[in-house]
Amino acid sequence: MRVETLAALNAERAARRATILVTDVASGEQRLVREAEIAADPLAEPLRAHLAGGRSGTVVAGGRDLFLTVQVPPVRLVVIGAVHISQALAPMAGLLDLAVTVIDPRTAFATPERFPGIDLVPLWPEAAFAEPVPPLDRYCAVAALTHDPKIDDPALRSALRAGCFYVGALGSRKTHARRVERLTEAGFGPAETGRIRAPIGLDIGAATPPEIALAILAEIVAARRRMGEGA
Repeated sequence: MRVETLAALNAERAARRATILVTDVASGEQRLVREAEIAADPLAEPLRAHLAGGRSGTVVAGGRDLFLTVQVPPVRLVVIGAVHISQALAPMAGLLDLAVTVIDPRTAFATPERFPGIDLVPLWPEAAFAEPVPPLDRYCAVAALTHDPKIDDPALRSALRAGCFYVGALGSRKTHARRVERLTEAGFGPAETGRIRAPIGLDIGAATPPEIALAILAEIVAARRRMGEGA
């Protein structure tokens, strides 16, 4: 690999942007395709497919064998609210290799005893995103679960501004309608508020906290797989 290619690859990794390294198996020739460049690339279709799957592999194009090395930033799940659903959600998300952070200023709920081994941030979302929590980005999923506008709304505003691939919020359709009104007053348009999955989670008839957690994770996985398709 050429030094400049390695440097570009490392720079994209540090910036948490997806890339695909295209290597001609026969000649060893390589080129780096950034996620934003996929749509205009001659290999757009296979590049999208491999990015959506998050998997490297070989494709044949123009009679040549090409190996696609996919580099995708680790997906982060930021959970707002140390509630019962979060207690089920956090360990389940770990099984999917999601890096989980739970944010809740209510220190009676955000305790290591209730969330063993989980990154806990006992701060208001504005304070958490200002320093201890890495900045939100396209490869972050945010699930707002407190049902308290004072805690959920600031997190949702941050998630929408950051372009997180998944933004979900707990609550009924009536609750969400009021939430949309507040976000509209804060300057967000229909396209932005329309990105919020609410009621949160796939409609599987979930009733218990573990079932709701499962529905949320299923919706996150579906949204993650669609990310690459839109590249």
